[in-house]
Amino acid sequence: MLSIISYPVMFVSILVSLVLSISLFPSGWFEFRPEWLGLMVFYWTFRAPAQFGILMAWVLGLLLDVLEATPLGVNALGMAMIAFLVLTVHQRLRMFPLIQQCVIVFLLLGINQMLVHFIKQLLGAESSGFAYLWPAATSAVLWVVLCPVLDKLNLKLG
Repeated sequence: MLSIISYPVMFVSILVSLVLSISLFPSGWFEFRPEWLGLMVFYWTFRAPAQFGILMAWVLGLLLDVLEATPLGVNALGMAMIAFLVLTVHQRLRMFPLIQQCVIVFLLLGINQMLVHFIKQLLGAESSGFAYLWPAATSAVLWVVLCPVLDKLNLKLG
């Protein structure tokens, strides 16, 4: 675990993840777009549990709801759930190698995607199959690169 947290790195990484969450993506690849904000909530809850918690994740989820024009509270509930689940396992998660952390990222972001998909289905959205899990898979693959990069930035600027 990092002993020093760089607040500018935290702020910029969250801002970039929000921009990437609403940025345009090629239409054929749209369903594979990583869950950027979910990754940042996972990372900062994992690395700085005292500074970044459930309330911060919920507020960021509300902001994502507004940016994506989804029903208010859908992403907020998902992000708060990610933060809660990471907080419950973050002591154990620190001992895992990066590949096992990728599996945990896939599981937690997959649970988030399932919850958001279920709520959208209740509200009348039409989709079938398990294609909604692709963002969790691409996020888990991206974790291998994202975690060391953010760790180095945090150590240099912290």
